[in-house]
Amino acid sequence: MVVNFSKLEEVNFLASGANWGWPEALRDLFQPRGVNLLMAENAGEFVNIIEQRRIHTTIVDMDSEKSNGLVTIKIIRMDYPLLPCILLTSAAGESMLSKALRLDVFSVIEKPVDMNILRQQLNKLFIKKYNSDLFAE
Repeated sequence: MVVNFSKLEEVNFLASGANWGWPEALRDLFQPRGVNLLMAENAGEFVNIIEQRRIHTTIVDMDSEKSNGLVTIKIIRMDYPLLPCILLTSAAGESMLSKALRLDVFSVIEKPVDMNILRQQLNKLFIKKYNSDLFAE
């Protein structure tokens, strides 16, 4: 049985900041579902926010100008090994996928991000990890 999150429980996502339309695209996906979007510019900000808020999933941009996505995930994994991470990249080659697999990344999505693919991956993640159909169509 798949359940929705209680209205009392806050659902928080933490994503890499960007100077393109990424934050707006995420808000368009999350706001109708009542999901809060928090943004971080580097690994230190990711960890600081995770320490202060319950985060359900992180979306890390491999190509961020301010931090390397794999390094950010390695740092997150030190203290939060079970936190689901999705990695965005413009170069999803075999080496990148292998490194992401070793870091237990839930999904690697190639950029430019197809928001339907992202929603489908979030749906799979939330059913598997939280028994929730929050991202079902």
